[in-house]
Amino acid sequence: MINMKNLLYSIVFATLLQCVRCEISLTQPGAVTVKPSEVLQLPCKVTGASLTDRSKMWSVQWVRDPAGKGLEWLGGIWHDAVTRYAQSLQGRITVSRDTNKGEVYLKLTGMKPEETAVYYCAREAQWDIYYESMCKEHVLISVEL
Repeated sequence: MINMKNLLYSIVFATLLQCVRCEISLTQPGAVTVKPSEVLQLPCKVTGASLTDRSKMWSVQWVRDPAGKGLEWLGGIWHDAVTRYAQSLQGRITVSRDTNKGEVYLKLTGMKPEETAVYYCAREAQWDIYYESMCKEHVLISVEL
């Protein structure tokens, strides 16, 4: 027979773990507009773990969600400062970090109208493979004339 009290404690603990695990914030206003060919620069403030602590901060990834097209991975930076980028953005994208400030930055040059999307930064802990989602925050970016 299931002990309901223990089950409730387990659910509360799992919920608290999820809240503690996702300490990440995107230091950017709710919406940003850039003009075509301009440079997009976004900061992502990470709290609760050092960017170099591989046990808590495996990587920070950037993705975007253009309306109706599905998520697109842009690039990321790992705990050891290794960066990887989507092949389609090579030469236009830079992901960097300031470990003293706990911030990760996305720089994307030559913005195009079709790159209007919701942009996400996502923190990936080494053990996130056991969870369905990563911690993430977002900002709407519009590319308009």
